[in-house]
Amino acid sequence: MDVSSRVLSELASREAALDAQIEAARAQAQATVEAAEAEAAGILREAEARAKALQTEHEQTLGAEVQQIRAQASASAQEQAQATRARAEAKLGQAVDTIMRAVLP
Repeated sequence: MDVSSRVLSELASREAALDAQIEAARAQAQATVEAAEAEAAGILREAEARAKALQTEHEQTLGAEVQQIRAQASASAQEQAQATRARAEAKLGQAVDTIMRAVLP
């Protein structure tokens, strides 16, 4: 009986050691998972911040382009209006000359 109780005691001791190793492995795995989740959350925050920065940059670039297009359109409209005024004044001058020639001998 001595031998069998020693064998049983040894088996119980090994089982306890294996249980401790399993528990340590579980704890290590949990810590690894938590670290990975924290890293993933950091990467996600960084990606969101980068996306927001890119969106802001795009909006600023777009705003500048819109402003430039408006300025060009305004300049073009002013040029066209000036040219139209000049043509109208020339035609008015011609009309006055024609009227004056027709009325005056």
